[in-house]
Amino acid sequence: MKRAVVVFSGGQDSTTCLIQALTQYDEVHCVTFDYGQRHRAEIDIARALATKLGARAHKVIDAGLLNDLAVSSLTRENIPVPHFDANPDAGALPSTFVPGRNILFLTLAAIYAYQVGAATVITGVCETDFSGYPDCRDEFVRALNHALKLGMARDIDIATPLMWLNKAETWALADYYQQLDLVRLETLTCYNGIKGDGCGQCAACHLRAKGLAAYRQQPTSVMASMKAKTTLY
Repeated sequence: MKRAVVVFSGGQDSTTCLIQALTQYDEVHCVTFDYGQRHRAEIDIARALATKLGARAHKVIDAGLLNDLAVSSLTRENIPVPHFDANPDAGALPSTFVPGRNILFLTLAAIYAYQVGAATVITGVCETDFSGYPDCRDEFVRALNHALKLGMARDIDIATPLMWLNKAETWALADYYQQLDLVRLETLTCYNGIKGDGCGQCAACHLRAKGLAAYRQQPTSVMASMKAKTTLY
C-alpha cells in the first residue's frame, strides 16, 4: 500500500498537493502545525478540508516552541504584516519569514511518516514563485531529505510537486483535478488570515491573484506548460 503524508496548512499550495496526492496514493495522512501563528484560522480550515477531500487522517501537531524562538510578523502581533512590495530590498528576508519553520515541519512530518509507514512526505514549497524564503529552495529540501534518511535509517522521500511550477501553473493543476473553485474559495493563503481571495494587499494574496489572472488569460498554454512539468494520474 502506497502511503503519503502531506504537510497541510489549508492554503492554496498544500491543498493542491493534497488533491493530487489523493489520486496517486492509497492512503494519505495530513499534518498541520500549531505554532502560534497569528492567522490561526488556517488550522480549522485545514481540518475541514482534510475531511472534505477524504484524507485518511489529519493530525494537528503542537509546534509552539517555534513561536517562542522565531520572530516573524506571522508569529508576533506587534510586527505588522507588510503590504506587497514590487521592489523589495535585494537579499533582505521579508518579515513574514519564520526562521526554521520548514526545517522543523519537515522533520516532524518525516517522523510521523515513519510512524504510519509512509514512504513519502509531500510539501507545497515552490522555488519559482517563492517569497524570498530560503527554506523553500530545492537545494534545501534535498539537503534536509538526505539528513533525514541518514538520521532515521529509513528511505522516506520529500516530494515537492510544485517546486518548478509558477502560481498560474499551480492554479492549472487544481483545475486539472476539477477543484479550482474549491481551492479559490475554501483555502486560506492570506498572511492576514482572510479566507478565499484574502486581503488583496499582502505578498501572498498578490502572488495568488496574479497567478489566477495569468491562468485565466491563457488557460490552454498554462495548462500545457503545467502538464509538461508534472506527473499526472
